[in-house]
Amino acid sequence: MKKPVMSEWYKSSFSDAGKECVEVRHDPAVTLVRDMKDNGRGPVLAFPADVWTNFIDSGIWQQ
Repeated sequence: MKKPVMSEWYKSSFSDAGKECVEVRHDPAVTLVRDMKDNGRGPVLAFPADVWTNFIDSGIWQQ
């Protein structure tokens, strides 16, 4: 898997090829997450960079 480019949306590696697609975008101070069910027109969740890093480091998403 290639490293995400800063400030560009990319599909999560946990998304399948069907309708279960989540996109992520990393900006310097925040990570944004959106559900592509509505072609990206729905709400966008914003996580401060330190909160996102703590979430990834926790490993809870692997369970």
